[in-house]
Amino acid sequence: MDALEFILKNRLVSISRQVYGDKLLEAAKRILKGGIHCLEITFDQASATNLKDTPDSISLIKKELGDQICVGAGTVMTVEQARAAKKAGADFALAPNVDVEVIKEMKRLSLIAVPGALTPSEVATAWNAGADIVKIFPIGNFGVPYLKAIRGPINHIPLMAVGGVSAENVKAFLENGCCSAGIGSNIINKKRADAGDFDAIERAAAEFVKAIA
Repeated sequence: MDALEFILKNRLVSISRQVYGDKLLEAAKRILKGGIHCLEITFDQASATNLKDTPDSISLIKKELGDQICVGAGTVMTVEQARAAKKAGADFALAPNVDVEVIKEMKRLSLIAVPGALTPSEVATAWNAGADIVKIFPIGNFGVPYLKAIRGPINHIPLMAVGGVSAENVKAFLENGCCSAGIGSNIINKKRADAGDFDAIERAAAEFVKAIA
């Protein structure tokens, strides 16, 4: 799989936080039915078992769904987490921050690197360190005017909108300088997964796909 091409083509990335194993597998199947083909499984930095939970879920989903879905490890903040993600079969890796050492390790491992940044300096630093896409995070707190302002001089770097992305604003972010968007609890969230409400996850995924059509 060419993960970068896959992300750029499909544009939407569903983000899972604190949902793992069989529940996440069912959620992944449902976002596929809803039309979303990219999934980010985050490392929970506060969890003592994050080096097991996230990689195990990545391996499970890649084994069951293969190249139907592009799977990324999210909140990758250490070299160790980047290595664990790669070993598990991740196609790409994301972070909420700019850590040059971690970005370079992602690239050494042949992972598509999507670090998070906010300011023009952070965006440029991430790009110069080897990022394939730079995640603008948290974009929802700043909105389209901020995105357009930084996009003016920084028009050569692919950007992903993440943080506060909704079905109401996702199209605006994609139309004003972002090549893709990551959506968190508005699609997959722990409450829905724990309740077994996978129909709601599928409907939410379809709503986002419809919103950008």
